[in-house]
Amino acid sequence: MSSASRDYQEKRSFIRMKIDTPAQIEVQDGTTLHEGVCRDLSGGGMLVELDTALPVGTNLKVCIASAHGHAPMLEAMTEVTRVVSQPDDSSSSCLLGLEITEVLR
Repeated sequence: MSSASRDYQEKRSFIRMKIDTPAQIEVQDGTTLHEGVCRDLSGGGMLVELDTALPVGTNLKVCIASAHGHAPMLEAMTEVTRVVSQPDDSSSSCLLGLEITEVLR
């Protein structure tokens, strides 16, 4: 790992955990619900894969399901801070970087 990469990694406030867990994403206009996959999670945010790109600044409520079918293990208000498009293909998805603004439970 280069010195620049190592310095950047050390500046992280929270460790990222790979979880690949189903997530329900509700756009806070109250009308749109998406099913996605939370790819990783940290104390400050998460990376979610969706079939639809959402604009930076969009406020979302995210519920991450338990792998055992119990109540959500995390329910949080988030804001889209980064959008990473996947290859140009109608069946491809996109990755959204979300900042957690409030943990609901």
